[in-house]
Amino acid sequence: MLQVRGLTAFYGDFQALFGVDFEIDDGERVALVGANGAGKSTLLRSIAGTLRSTRDAIVFDGRPIGDVPAAEVARLGIALVPEGRRLFPSLTVEENLRAGGLGDRHGPWTLERVYELFPMLREKRNASATALSGGQQQMCAIGRALMANPRLLLCDEISLGLAPAVVKQVYAALEQVCAAGQAVVLVEQDVELARSTTERIVCLLHGRVTLSGRSRELQREAISHAYFGV
Repeated sequence: MLQVRGLTAFYGDFQALFGVDFEIDDGERVALVGANGAGKSTLLRSIAGTLRSTRDAIVFDGRPIGDVPAAEVARLGIALVPEGRRLFPSLTVEENLRAGGLGDRHGPWTLERVYELFPMLREKRNASATALSGGQQQMCAIGRALMANPRLLLCDEISLGLAPAVVKQVYAALEQVCAAGQAVVLVEQDVELARSTTERIVCLLHGRVTLSGRSRELQREAISHAYFGV
């Protein structure tokens, strides 16, 4: 479905990614792990089009999209749940969700189905997004991305800052999403959580891929070495 080949990325003069190769198949679940500053979020931003790259560095369904604007990437079927949720504070919960569907992609995800996945959002649908708890905001951000009916869902640190009980709720919902065949790339600091919820792990260190393999087959020591470089 997605191929990333020799991807480099810069923030001004600072280089964040160095020749990254990455791919994901239709319906696959892949975790990106690595320490802060490893380049995980930069890779997701590049795939989603919020950080432009060279045209042929990213190919989705056979189409080069490295230089395609983010709005067009979303219409093609890639949705990002950004780190920090980034909900629209001036909109209600339901308005935030509906904003995700403005690209008019057809698919199984409707407002009603999102409310079935996250019942508490139905109860809060007329409330401002800023009135939600951290966990509820994360659910709203995931729901907004699903409303775009993506073929590929990019999730950046969806457990960050949440209580353990809330993390379980969020991941239980994500499991339901994946059970329907949704392809997901998941940035996660908790390596054990990443191993238990994905099929494959890719580790980044200083903007380079240091390890890639099946989640259940990779040894903890190998992941630790790739994670920290020691």
